[in-house]
Order: sequence, then structure tokens, then C-alpha cells
Amino acid sequence: MIIMDIKADNLFAFKNFHINMSYPKKITGSSIECEHLEDRKNFRYKKVNVLMGGNATGKTSLGLLLMRFANYFIDGETSRFKALVNDSDHAAKLQIDFVTSDNLLNRFSLDIRPDHNENVSNAKVKIEYVNIAKSDNYEVCALKLDEGKGREIPYEEVRTNGWGFLYPHDSMDEKTYAILEDEENYLYILEKVLKTLDPSIEKIVKIKEVDNSYAIRLNNRNVIIQDGKILDNAVLSSGTKEGLDIAYVITALISNKHDLLYCDELFSYVNSDVEKACLSVMVDRLTGNKQLFFTTHNSDILDMQLPKHSFTFLKKNVYDEEEPIKCISASDYLKRNTDSVKCAVENDLFCTVPELDGLYALMEI
Repeated sequence: MIIMDIKADNLFAFKNFHINMSYPKKITGSSIECEHLEDRKNFRYKKVNVLMGGNATGKTSLGLLLMRFANYFIDGETSRFKALVNDSDHAAKLQIDFVTSDNLLNRFSLDIRPDHNENVSNAKVKIEYVNIAKSDNYEVCALKLDEGKGREIPYEEVRTNGWGFLYPHDSMDEKTYAILEDEENYLYILEKVLKTLDPSIEKIVKIKEVDNSYAIRLNNRNVIIQDGKILDNAVLSSGTKEGLDIAYVITALISNKHDLLYCDELFSYVNSDVEKACLSVMVDRLTGNKQLFFTTHNSDILDMQLPKHSFTFLKKNVYDEEEPIKCISASDYLKRNTDSVKCAVENDLFCTVPELDGLYALMEI
């Protein structure tokens, strides 16, 4: 599943929200090869989507919205969307264009009517598709859907290839981590990641006597992970715990388990150089028709040699009643190869720097 376009209204804090994952023309010398469908070279999409912005600008909400959308294809249940409606007195809408493995551009349309009768379903979903021809790009196919040329399809016939959504938890939470013990490289990858984060870790070993469990061997003790739970939660640092999710993402990419991955602030407690190295590995493994969403506050990521269209900045303006959260694509502003995304951010070209006057006013008390 590749996400091409998202429009959301009256869901979370989104109002008239729009983000697009296509890009207009081939980039010469791009650090990301084959940023298009495997056998549809004109159908270009952003394989890497680095989302940045201040707190409460919608980065996590966007992931949660996409997760509800993806999970819809498990059971076709629309009730999961009702809790996302911001104002129950007004209609809510969600439209997502996405590509499936059978070279179809699908459009998921959700409409939730303002109805306070709990016994009546007021959420309706419609899914339509068009075939992606050899020479088609996204804009051509989307226009066909706009013109009503799509064919309707039930949710159970949509061919999705798996997805993963990973979010940080507070260090005091008892989190259940996703594990991939059935993949032969998982423990090797996990060991490499955790030993980078904590040099006192000696080895990761499978516990043969207990299903779905392994031990993290440190200098003077073992930490057991069973069914995705850390049995001695206080021993590992917050950054080391994040390594469990990081190893999952890398393994999922290497083993082709998921086509779509959304990593939300997985590196909050991790050294900046380690975050950049892990992202580099993830990007390297985006072979075939895969897509990565990666949210971060780390401005050092801007130094990475990624295409400018990979960077999107979310901006929140509570005084804008029509569109309180906007997406700003770096490539809309920076046209030359020599333009620096980091320099643009440091000079607040995108007007996304948080307002700090209220904090500095505390110095006057």
C-alpha cells in the first residue's frame, strides 16, 4: 500500500487538511533510486516522507488517522473513525488515494454525517479504483477518479501488503513491543541495534524453552523479553527500549513484511548520529514499492542527502479557522540543487519556528 494523497476535514484538529505524496518530475542524481512504481516509471511517489514541525502540529494525529484507515481493511468496521470527529455537529470527511500491488490507484472516501443517534451508523465508506497504465502518472489517474470513471470495489477485495505503525511510549508505560522472531535476521539486527545504543549489552539470545521470548545479556544480568513485554522494565534505558522498535522497522523492511511504515518519534531518547544512521539504513532498504513516513524534531536530519521533496513541515495556526494545520513542502520553496533545507529552516523560511515570546516573558517575573 502506497499513500498518494490525503484530505481530511473535521477529524482530530484537521480542517480542510491536504498532503500529497506525488512529485512532478524525475530528479537527476537523486539519493533515492527508483522513486516510482516498479513497472510504472511515470507514476512517481515520495518513498521517504520526513515530517517535521512543532509540538501539536498533527504529526502523530496523521499517523493515527492513517492507522485507522489501514486497519479498516481488516474488518470493514467504520465505528473506529467516529471517535476522531472533532465537532460532532458537523460532517467529517476523509479521502485517501493509495496504490495497491495490482497497479490500481484506489480512492477511499469516508463521510460521517452529524447524527447523535448512537444506534444508527452515520459513517459511510466508498472505495473506487482505476487501472494504472504503463505511461500514467498519479495526476492522470486521480483525474479519472475525479471525473467519476472509477469502479467501485468492496474493502475485502482490496489487496494490501501489510503496514506498520510505531509510536513511542512514556518510559514508565508497560508497552508491548512488536517482534519478528520468525524472521531469521531479527535477533541479529536487534543485537546490532541494541549494542549500538548500549555498549554494556553483550548478546541477544533466544530462549528455546519459552515461546516468543529472548534474553538481553548485559554485563551482570539478563533482561527477558516475552511476548513483546520487558519483564524487568527498569533495567533498560529509554533509548535502549526504543531500539526494540527500531530493530522491528529495519527487519520489516529487509524481510519485505510491510510496504507502508509510519515511525513517529522513535528516536526521542536516541543520539542524533544514531538516528541519522538508522534512517539511512531504512532508506537503503526501501526497495520495490515501499514507503516510509518518519516524524522527528531532530534538525540534523536536514543535513542528510535526501531529495528536497522528502521534507514536509507541518504548521499550526489556531487563528486560521479554515485551515488550522497546513503542510509545507520544502521542494515548493527550494528549487536549486544548491539550496539547503537546513539553512532554510534555520532562517525560518517556512515560518514553522515556535512562538517563544510567552516563555521569555517568564524572565520578567
